Amino acid sequence: MLAKIKTCCIYGLQVTEIEVEVDIANGLPVVNIVGLPDVALKESKERVRAAINNSGFEFPLKRITINLSPADTKKEGTHFDLPIALGILAASRQITLENFSEIITLGELSLDGEVNRINGVLPMLLEAYDKGCSKVILPLMNIEEAKLVNGLQCIGIKSLKELVLFIKGEIQVQTFVGNNVEELEFHEFEDDLKDLRGQENLKRGLEIVAAGCHNLLMTGPPGSGKTMAARRLPSILPKLTFEEAMEITKIYSITGLLEPNKGLVAQRPFRSPHHTSSMVALTGGGRIPKPGEVSLSHYGVLFLDELPEFNKNALEVLRQPLEDGFITISRANGSFTYPAKFMLVCSMNPCPCGYYGTEGNDHRCSCTPHQVNRYAGKISGPLMDRMDIVIETTAVSYRDLTSNKATEGSKEIRQRVEKARQRQLQRYKNTKFTFNSQLTASAVKKHCVLDNKSQQLLSNAYERMKLSARAYNRIIKITRTIADLDGCDAIKVDHLAEALQYRRTSNLVGR
Repeated sequence: MLAKIKTCCIYGLQVTEIEVEVDIANGLPVVNIVGLPDVALKESKERVRAAINNSGFEFPLKRITINLSPADTKKEGTHFDLPIALGILAASRQITLENFSEIITLGELSLDGEVNRINGVLPMLLEAYDKGCSKVILPLMNIEEAKLVNGLQCIGIKSLKELVLFIKGEIQVQTFVGNNVEELEFHEFEDDLKDLRGQENLKRGLEIVAAGCHNLLMTGPPGSGKTMAARRLPSILPKLTFEEAMEITKIYSITGLLEPNKGLVAQRPFRSPHHTSSMVALTGGGRIPKPGEVSLSHYGVLFLDELPEFNKNALEVLRQPLEDGFITISRANGSFTYPAKFMLVCSMNPCPCGYYGTEGNDHRCSCTPHQVNRYAGKISGPLMDRMDIVIETTAVSYRDLTSNKATEGSKEIRQRVEKARQRQLQRYKNTKFTFNSQLTASAVKKHCVLDNKSQQLLSNAYERMKLSARAYNRIIKITRTIADLDGCDAIKVDHLAEALQYRRTSNLVGR
């Protein structure tokens, strides 16, 4: 007898609807899975065999053929276990499947018949719902994720036995209906910028990059607060919109980074990979293509601490996603595109010992000129050119560190950032832009008009600072953001003067 069950397959970010066909015929006991399954899927037959037997049902000792249609699409993952088990039970006449033609079934089975949590639920169900699916059977631990699909009926199952009893009508299982979240829950961060002492210029730089989604490089001696400041940047970023949260949640669902029993990612990501991370870890890919750190930082922050310690080839691959907002990875088995709209925040010391250029400090630089030049030379010119703001930090004095003077906290700064972001949303309404850093060269001319004084100042700075065309446009974008923070529609010369001071790189030898 033949049984058919619908499920889904995800490869990269591409979702395909799969039909699991199970045929049982007389012959020697054997289970064959065809249709380009991966290793985990080939091992599914052993998990299904044990789960059926341990759930009190009979695994047929016949010739079982399982076809995954369409057969020319590669399938990977463990979520095929549950539809395969249902297909075997239906094909062996132990259960009768009625009205299953529009139901998607997902779930991994343990050997005792329990249904385990799986990855990639949200993107699979969004695609299935768009194609007409109205009901899904999936692990109970994934129910919060499935409920994000508006209008979808979700049946959460704990075990194979529970599902069979539900199909037979012997028990009732609670059904949930997906519904959009009207407003995301926002939690205040424990790390607050009021903890950062004596670095007011750095605080201002963080406010600007948060308002316009710009890139930031911090350079200075050890212990001056660079890492501390970067880890507090998410506390001043504006709240996620529902659409942004859904995009982030899809990526985290695929990679299995969603917290158990939680659905939507409500906070902007902050990723801080170690400097030993490989190129694949940063960009994504691998045998089974997965998003990398640039995609896991989507609509959030990618923080690279000790920038020169990273592999130079790994750093160079960041140039394309910084410009385009996405990354395309081509492999022999296909091409995969992942979103990558992130803020790049980096920190570095001015030299290997960390104290180059800190005259008057008790610590003296012990590096040779060759060591200093080689250290700074690890950061290529094209990558440095993509840093919108460069801030040089100084050692924190004892007076600043122990002062009881009240400093501005993250909440107050975030309010100004959100107002600036609202001005940008209003200005770029009905366009493809969301914030200032996304502006193209033609959009810069339209939305960032400079008066005569500003043009004269920028002309002088362009020649003296030997700026590139990219740096020219980035300075104007930063100027636009500073004007937004100031609540001004027109750009003033003061805004441009402040933007220009963030391009100074005196501590970076040869820049």
